[in-house]
Amino acid sequence: MARAFRTAGVVGLGTMGAGIAEVFARAGLEVTGVEVDPGALERGRGHLTRSLDRAVGRGRLTEAGRAEIMGRITFTDSLAALAGADVVVEAIPEVMDYKRALFADLDRVCRPDAVLATNTSSLPVTAIAATTSRPGRVVGMHFFNPAPVMRLVEVVHTMVAEDGLAAEVAELARLLGKTPVTVGDRAGFVVNRLLLAYLNHAATLLEQGVAAVGDIDAAMRDGAGLPMGPFALMDLIGLDVVYEVCEVLFQETRDRRHAPAPILREMVTAGLLGRKSGRGFHAYGGAAPAAGVAPDVAPAAAPPVASACVLGDGAGLSAELAAAGVAAAGPADADVVLAVSRTPVVEHAAGLPHPDRLAGLHLVGDRVAEVVSTVLTSPRAAAAAGDVARALGRTPVPCADRAGFVVEALLYPYLNDAVRMHDAGYAEMADIDTAMRLGCGYPAGPFETLDALGPATVRDGLRALYAEYREPSFAPAPLLDRLVTAGVPGFRQS
Repeated sequence: MARAFRTAGVVGLGTMGAGIAEVFARAGLEVTGVEVDPGALERGRGHLTRSLDRAVGRGRLTEAGRAEIMGRITFTDSLAALAGADVVVEAIPEVMDYKRALFADLDRVCRPDAVLATNTSSLPVTAIAATTSRPGRVVGMHFFNPAPVMRLVEVVHTMVAEDGLAAEVAELARLLGKTPVTVGDRAGFVVNRLLLAYLNHAATLLEQGVAAVGDIDAAMRDGAGLPMGPFALMDLIGLDVVYEVCEVLFQETRDRRHAPAPILREMVTAGLLGRKSGRGFHAYGGAAPAAGVAPDVAPAAAPPVASACVLGDGAGLSAELAAAGVAAAGPADADVVLAVSRTPVVEHAAGLPHPDRLAGLHLVGDRVAEVVSTVLTSPRAAAAAGDVARALGRTPVPCADRAGFVVEALLYPYLNDAVRMHDAGYAEMADIDTAMRLGCGYPAGPFETLDALGPATVRDGLRALYAEYREPSFAPAPLLDRLVTAGVPGFRQS
């Protein structure tokens, strides 16, 4: 029979811990919130009261409801007050030594049958559990910030967890109004393991000169349909946090894509941490942007594009250009030659009378056109291609002539990582999709996206990325390759 959770403890009442305490109290549990000293305790109380005040101000909570929630929470600086708790959640800073010391203390204080949960976002739960005499009763319960709003909870079970413990904690998460996904104990779990590799990869593309900060953000926001571009998101998370989680991932996986990009180390060392410091990849509050990572500069004015020659897969593009007032012309006479292609654009240069007039145009969704410059493309031709993109009602994203350009170079390895995660037996496809939708606000999970794009398209794109970058993790996951070879149309039909 599943345990009934009636009392909860929360250790650490920063923004996250106070939010977790609020979530428990809203669900009707009696909560004991613990901080290290009276000053920190008052700050924690302040976090919670401000959150509830905002809810009242927005009409989402009555004054009576606010008083009822606060009445369920006891604030203390003594761990001994947790002696009778059914479940205790730790929400202190992400430092392994701190967490291990705290769990050793909780093990002495709490009832032998109490569940001890860590809210760690990336550290191994098994290593934390090993400091206790009850490793089978220790679990990860990773909430997302802000805890009262975000619906996802990652329930992390270890190899020594008691049978049924993960199911009990998942049921508790549902009682709290959350959607649980159950995963194994690997660094980063689902969301951070997939998200941080993608963010770090974006920083690497920037360092390699593939595209600029603002252009990469626009490509992933407007082209891939994500809520934020990778650099805006890193600034929101905090570059120090991104760096630290990448370090944790790299320590476990030794995958080069998890090794923090050098630019992250440089910016963290310089104190350019994102929104919280006023400067990161973008500038906030009127601050000057960081040197070397400024958003795109508007292209120099170019003469209006009167004519264009379309090469490659642009069957419908000529009609759109004509409607936009751009006449069709041969390659010898056109102002710009546009290669509409997913493959390297420079391959179309052979035999052209003016290869410097050649630029690529890769249409992404219905809002973005990646404007690709080869080693031969003149600045004037690149500017003309950008003008053509705007004439078509699309945001131009200037980029280098590298495999995958921007969107596919970032999206396909992320999808490949999700396939490897599932194939390893680490998490179910539906849970991975749910985690990325709810944890990151993505419009679709990775397997939903794979099915929409087509496994063969993604497999072939990964092969092109691997051929150019020789990054082992870009090689198509064996499961992806097998499904394509077998002619299976999608993962959810497999």
